[in-house]
Amino acid sequence: MTTSEAHIPVLFREAVDALNIHAGGAYVDATLGRAGHAQEIAKHIGTNGKLVAFDRDPRAVELGEKMFANDQRVHIIHSEFSRMAELLCAMTDLEKVDGVLMDLGVSSPQLDQAERGFSFMRDGELDMRMDTSKGESAAQWLARVDERDLMMVLFDLGEEKFARRIARAIVLTRQDTKIESTLQLAAIIADATPKKDKHKHPATRTFQAIRLHVNQELSQVSAALPQAVELLNEGGRLAVISFHSLEDRIVKRFIRELSTPTLPPKNIPVSEDAYLTPLKALSRAIKPSRQEIQDNPRSRSSVLRIAERTAVPYQAGGQCAR
Repeated sequence: MTTSEAHIPVLFREAVDALNIHAGGAYVDATLGRAGHAQEIAKHIGTNGKLVAFDRDPRAVELGEKMFANDQRVHIIHSEFSRMAELLCAMTDLEKVDGVLMDLGVSSPQLDQAERGFSFMRDGELDMRMDTSKGESAAQWLARVDERDLMMVLFDLGEEKFARRIARAIVLTRQDTKIESTLQLAAIIADATPKKDKHKHPATRTFQAIRLHVNQELSQVSAALPQAVELLNEGGRLAVISFHSLEDRIVKRFIRELSTPTLPPKNIPVSEDAYLTPLKALSRAIKPSRQEIQDNPRSRSSVLRIAERTAVPYQAGGQCAR
């Protein structure tokens, strides 16, 4: 996620430092966005280093291809990062890398472009797809989704306490008119919300839930994390920035699971190998400074987690078949 003014990613220095970049190394930027991280990584990999960047957004890919048009070290792939292991093998000469960075969530440019439909602050087509070249838009999904299923998405992904009332209002409205714009949907949500939070727009949680569902963001993260670990060389780093508590929970649990040994009950002897794990957690949650939050309020919910690959074998599915 980047600030719209300077396009400087959230937790920028912390995330780049977390990768422990060295000249000649190979790195994956799983979420290219405005290429803030990618540009900084490229500065440190030397003439023989390699950087592979993924993004679902055709606009981000187009921008990246122009930016790195004359840099043979950088390879940009238009794809969701849940296919990183498969495509890294199929489209590059790499099988292992020294660092993987995942900057999750929607980017500021996506939020700031009204026509993308991510923001309830600007009127635009109700799309919300990160990859506009395929899939079902938010408007298309809202036009057909069952009321109970909609309620569950709003409750589970948005943690919206008025999910039932909002889902009902959306279903009643669509019986008479199509729901096609962001401000139209925001107004429906506001009218259905009996108690307003003075610090948060009533549409915040619903828009978030619909976006997460349309893009299947949580399942993307769950699929990508094991691949990232399998791709890493020994000593390689995994750095993940989350902006949503559900995303961060997935990352936190994954790192904890792979960095915590599974031991038998007490008093049963075990070998030293039993204490070995595929990952070593390098930090607790790293959050932005007060100054960064002041400069960029969108950073306030961000969390960075870092882990390092050990020598312990780990298989996530073996997508590479060279």
